[in-house]
Amino acid sequence: MAFRIAVLASGAGTNLQAILDRLHGQDGIEVACVASNQPGARALERAREAGIETGVFERSVHPDRGSRDAAIADWLGDRDIDLIVLAGYMELLSGEFVARFRNRIVNVHPALLPSFPGLDAISQALAHGVRVTGVTVHLVDEGVDSGPIVLQQAIEVPYTRDRAQLEEEIHRVEHELLPEAISLIAAGAVRIDPENPRLVHVDVERSE
Repeated sequence: MAFRIAVLASGAGTNLQAILDRLHGQDGIEVACVASNQPGARALERAREAGIETGVFERSVHPDRGSRDAAIADWLGDRDIDLIVLAGYMELLSGEFVARFRNRIVNVHPALLPSFPGLDAISQALAHGVRVTGVTVHLVDEGVDSGPIVLQQAIEVPYTRDRAQLEEEIHRVEHELLPEAISLIAAGAVRIDPENPRLVHVDVERSE
């Protein structure tokens, strides 16, 4: 039986494209559907080009965020989704949504969490003067980028502190790390420690 993932994205969908290129239709992994809060998102076009079902859930057509998230949750529930992937989805999910899909939502964040959560993590890192930043894939909880960490990869900040150069490298790593995390989850190699719910075990050796 296929491991069915749903991707939520708000923008260009380059992380979605990495998932499609690296995982879709391979090793039993299927991108079953893609949803967005933005009807003009390039991510939706990428999904349609790949023959994948799409859904649009604009905030303006729902009375509040909770009802919008409930509509997304029901839509996903009808499609027997195993894992929800936030790939540039620029909305916070309601607590009810997170609870319904507990430990079945992952997000990719352009920093080494718990440093620099929230919006524009790259600018935060540069402003703070760090020499090393990176990319984190984590499970989603009710906080902002606060869920248990699945995978991380460090990236050296360029000596010139050039934002464009750093952003390009972060995107390159995102496009590798997020599909890797999904693949590990699909293979059953990711588990939460029974005594420490913040600790995630990955039961395979990774090449760094």
